[in-house]
Parts: sequence; structure tokens; C-alpha cells
Amino acid sequence: MSEKIKWGVIGCAGIARRRTIPEGILRAENAMLTAVYNPTQSKNAEVAAQFNAKACKSIKQLLNSDVDAIYIASPPDVHLKQVIACAKAGKHVLCEKPLGMNVKQVEKMVTVCKAANVKLGTALMMRFHSQHQAALQMIKEGKLGKPVLGRAQLSFWYPPIENTWRQDPKRGGGGALMDVGGHCIDLLEMFFGPVRSVSCYINNTIHNYATEDAAVTNLMFENGALGMVDTFFCIPDEASKNALELYGSLGAIHATGTLGQGEAGEMTATLGNEKVKITPAPVNTYRAEIEEFSNAILQNREPSCSAEIGLRSQKVLAACYKSAKTGKSITIA
Repeated sequence: MSEKIKWGVIGCAGIARRRTIPEGILRAENAMLTAVYNPTQSKNAEVAAQFNAKACKSIKQLLNSDVDAIYIASPPDVHLKQVIACAKAGKHVLCEKPLGMNVKQVEKMVTVCKAANVKLGTALMMRFHSQHQAALQMIKEGKLGKPVLGRAQLSFWYPPIENTWRQDPKRGGGGALMDVGGHCIDLLEMFFGPVRSVSCYINNTIHNYATEDAAVTNLMFENGALGMVDTFFCIPDEASKNALELYGSLGAIHATGTLGQGEAGEMTATLGNEKVKITPAPVNTYRAEIEEFSNAILQNREPSCSAEIGLRSQKVLAACYKSAKTGKSITIA
């Protein structure tokens, strides 16, 4: 294997075309785009021509090529089948979140990939934001003291669109909570550790599609800290602060605009009477995500956003939906 991982992409016409290919795979120092596949062949040909890659007519053709790793950006309802096919072909897999439609699917993915000795990673690119990493380092150093409260809020306007999988629970597994709430909960677990129990409400407040357009989740962490995550598909983009708040016994970290697909945002730490702006050099999260997974392959180690993190996320989200359905607080298994 060369010092550059050869990447193939399944589901190349959505987030892959907009962000992960141009910002991640093409810019990464240790990666190169080789082949792409999309079930809509016209889009497949467009993406291949745009990024100078081979347009494969089937997943089988893609897997029979010389790619080392596959980035899966297709709807969640086909992730299980595609991950298993990649593993059996001996290809490492970076799969978009949620990894599957339920916990059992993800457990099967993990088992199959381990048996095939291929790496399975979860695409949680917000972990790589430079300000999130700086905040994490401050927490590890004890500068916030004992964790007390974490809040993450990420909302935007997402009107009904025909044949959109995020608005179809049979294809995406859920709406605002599954799609963006998963990122928020994962980040709070990165900062404060595992969640012990959840209490969740979901609703269709404005839009009448089949998945929820509104979700609020309360979290109890194993270390005693509390958390709140609120995610909406029915608040205008310009009205949402996309706020991240981390409180401890010695101070707090406040951020706006760091949650999302970009690398910008403002973050300030309040420690006693001192306010400090947190301004590390910006990092493109998609490039960092691809470089980290490629390095994991080259160095034969677990990726930092491992399958276990994806499985953990799936378990917490399942508990959230169970809480919303039953009206009860749910303890995470």
C-alpha cells in the first residue's frame, strides 16, 4: 500500500459531492479519489467527471477496483448491506452517521468488519473542529473544574421535499434528532463522557413529514453532569445561534457557529473574572476526518472515530426515541 489511501465513494451525489470529496478526499495529504458510485447513473457520471474519478456502474465494480477504503454517504437504510459488502471485499469503511437503522444492525457491522480484519469508522466530522478540540483539551486539563452542564443547539429550516430520505423514517431512521441531534449528543459525550440516561421529546411542530422536525433531549452523564440538546428542522437558519455551552465548577465555555458543517465560529472561555477567546487555527473538518481515517489504515490502528463510537451513538439515540415514545426516562444499556 502506498502512502496515499485510494478512496472509493458510495453515494457520491449528496454530502460527498458538496463537502467530503472536494474538501476532504481531494485535499487530504494521504488520500486520493479513485472511483465513485451512485445509483442514479447521470449523477454518477457528473461527479466522476467533476473530480476526475472512475464512474462505476455498480457497487460490485467499485469493490473489484484497487481502492483501499470506501466512504459510504448513502441513506442509512442501505448502510448495513453496503458495509458488509465492503468488508467481504476487504475494503476499509468510513460510514456516515447514523451507522445503521438500529443497534442490532450496527452490532452486525462491527462483527463482520472485525472478522474481515477491516477498519470501520464513523463519520462524525464535528469532533475535528479545532475549537471543539481546544475546548476538549481545556476540560482534560481541569480548567473548567468538575463538569456541571453541557448544552448543544443546532437548528435550520428544512421544508418538505419530495423523496428526501431524512424525511422518511423507513430510509433515515428519524428526523432532526437522528440527523443533527446525533452530532450534538456525540460531542457532549466527547466533552463530558458517557451519558447514563436520557429523557426526550420529539414533535412535528411545523412540518408534516413523517420524521420529527423538533426534538429536545435531557441528558444525565455518568459523572453527574447534566445536558441538554435541542435540534429543529423548523427554525429559520438566520434565527439559530447553533450554540454550544459547557459549564463546570470553575467556569464555562460558550460558542456560537462551531456546530455545523463549516470550520468557523466564535468561542470564549470564562474562568473566574477572566474571559479568554479560544482561537486555534481553523481546520477543515472533512479533510481532518479523511486524513485521520487514512492514517489509521496506514498505521494499522483504530480510527479515532471508531465503530464503537458509532455504536454508542446508536444506543443513545435509540434510548432517546424510546423515551419520546414512552414518556419515561431511559437508562442507557
